[in-house]
Parts: sequence; C-alpha cells; structure tokens
Amino acid sequence: MHDTRTIEVKENIHSENDRIAERLNHELTHKGVFVVNEMGAPGVGKTTVLLNVIERLSEFEPFVIEGDIESDIDTRILRGRGVPAVQINTFGACHLDAPLVHNAARNIDFGTHHSGTPPGQDAGPVKKRAILFIENVGNLVCPAEFNIGEHIKLLICSVTEGSDKPYKYPLAFGEADIVILNKIDLRPYLDFDEEYFTRGFRALNKEAPLIKVSGKTGEGFDEAALVIERMAAAALGSHDKTGAAKESHHHE
Repeated sequence: MHDTRTIEVKENIHSENDRIAERLNHELTHKGVFVVNEMGAPGVGKTTVLLNVIERLSEFEPFVIEGDIESDIDTRILRGRGVPAVQINTFGACHLDAPLVHNAARNIDFGTHHSGTPPGQDAGPVKKRAILFIENVGNLVCPAEFNIGEHIKLLICSVTEGSDKPYKYPLAFGEADIVILNKIDLRPYLDFDEEYFTRGFRALNKEAPLIKVSGKTGEGFDEAALVIERMAAAALGSHDKTGAAKESHHHE
C-alpha cells in the first residue's frame, strides 16, 4: 500500500508573472507611459481599432507591441503608418505574459520620438507622454488571466461574433476597463441582439464604458480615443515625462 502525501501549494502559479508585471508597470508609469492591454478574438479588428484610435490621439505619443503566434503582418502595417512597433511571436502560446512584454519593452525608446524638427536641428524628445498599446494574441480566454503590466484592459468585440459572448467568456468582460464593439456598420445585415449583449456585459461589469465603433466608417473612434486619453491622464497625472513626481499630486 502506497503512502499518500498532501502538498500544500502556497504560492499562486501566476505570482512570478505578477511580480514582473508590477515592476514593468512601475517602470513605465515613472517614464510617463500608460499601458493598454488590448484583447479580443481573432478577426474582431484589433489592429484596425488601434490604427483608428492612434490617428486620433492628441496628447500622447503612441507605441505598440504586437503579439501573434506567428508572422509580423500587423507590425509591418503599423510601421508603414509611422507607428513605432515591435513584434512578439509566441510560437504556439495562446497569450502574452509579463516576461515577454518586459523584454519587448526594453527595445522601445520612449524618449526619442521626434516630430516637427527641421533637418539638421535636434529639438530633443517630444514632451508628450506616451501610450503603449499591447495587442495580445487573438483569444478570449487566456489573455484575460495574465497581467502584463497594463494600466487598463481594452476588450475588442464585434457584431459579427454574435451577441452571446459575455455569457460564454465572462472573465474577459468582467476584467475589461473599456469594451469596444466594432463593425457596427454591419448591424443591418446580422442577427445581433444588442440588448442581450449589453445585458450580459452589464451583469458582469457595471463600470467599463461600452463604445460602439466602425473600422470601416470611423464612427465612434473620436469617443474611444478621448476616453483612453482621459484614463491615461488620470493614471499618469502625478508624473511628468522624465518620471519625476509632481508635488501637487499623489500617485496611487
């Protein structure tokens, strides 16, 4: 007869990831960088949403980390639009984690994004603070479980997915700080029950704004960019671009 031993696991399996995520968040906050973890299923238009939001930012410089299982297609699209972007390939893993993001962030120079400088003159870095958008691997399950150093989670949905997603993937909707409902221009052609979708979402999350957008027409993206910039300003309000805390504010 074999002896049976019970081993008590006292440390959360995510604890090391969370420690790195906390350190990354602290480092980027003190650099004046607001971090957005963009989540969503494949095909909802995550990169399209990023491009539309980025072109409407007025107070922050954009940077992107692209997460994909394979390829750098979206990274090349972003760079072609003038957006500084770095690629992470997971080669099978269904989500990004804090160590991967921390290593990628080291390859981004947040202090040398210049604009409007005549040739031959060095005006120094732009004084605007930055938003780092991290486009997670397309998946509605695993990305919601891992903190990757973000200040907020941005969940992208689309009317083409169907109206039952809050009921099937409650963690993602419950954890989101903003939910963007994309492809609303297709509503007349689909059996999408918006009231059912909203009721399920609000049962899980009463606070996060729900913003309806169209990547085709641009509808709703002015509001989306404004909400994100306001959240960034609130989170970074006590830090200037150099990371020095302002005496008149207290950073939570």
